[in-house]
Amino acid sequence: MTDQCRVKLLSTADATGTMALYFKAVTQLLGRVPNTRRVGAHFPMMTMFQLPFTAVLQREGGGGILSGKIKEMAIIKTSHLNGCSY
Repeated sequence: MTDQCRVKLLSTADATGTMALYFKAVTQLLGRVPNTRRVGAHFPMMTMFQLPFTAVLQREGGGGILSGKIKEMAIIKTSHLNGCSY
């Protein structure tokens, strides 16, 4: 997929300094570094401010009122409707 992207994806191995720390935090939170985070690495400050917001939306206990199960169901349904692989 990387070869077909219009915007170059920053690999974990190529990340240095702040982005290396960011990728480490994303991996701890999500278990991997999604392509959206690799694209966002071109705008480090915006991407780093977005991570806590995403965590609240996708995880339980961050102040949201929906359960993690409902959130995951919404993500899967949206991915399916948009023809994306989950």
